[in-house]
Amino acid sequence: MRLAVLAAALVLGGCSSASDLIGAATGTAAAAGSGNPAVGIAVGVGTRAVADWSLRHVSRRWHRTEQAAIAAAAAAAPPGEARPWQVRHSLPIGDKQGEVVVLREIDTPLAACREVAFSVDEAKPAQAGKAGARAWYLTSLCRDDTGWAWASAEPATGRWGSLQ
Repeated sequence: MRLAVLAAALVLGGCSSASDLIGAATGTAAAAGSGNPAVGIAVGVGTRAVADWSLRHVSRRWHRTEQAAIAAAAAAAPPGEARPWQVRHSLPIGDKQGEVVVLREIDTPLAACREVAFSVDEAKPAQAGKAGARAWYLTSLCRDDTGWAWASAEPATGRWGSLQ
């Protein structure tokens, strides 16, 4: 048992993400429960892969939701006017909000696009009394058959698959 605890401490010491911790914990438990380190390694590696994929999937979905909220706010705004945007996820973590300003419209025969500046507030709405940091970013939005969407390929489009 002491050897399993020592192995767990060594494995957990090198962990840098949640999926690493999940894989190390399940691998250690499987090794201790089965008495076979190879089973522990296999279970730990498999669990880590599934956890890593799941976390990346949720993160991409949240980013697409945030991008859609920013695009919707920018679609309704005339150039130069600031509009608020916000996203409230089903889990009580990762909620975002800020402002979006249309800087210019770019109308070409190929596409109608807008260059926008958007902010992301660091303070949550419940902490309105606190002065939070506001980071500003620039991006381009273009209109297609479904409406306004993020113009950059990463991570807005699904065609990149596992490369996102």
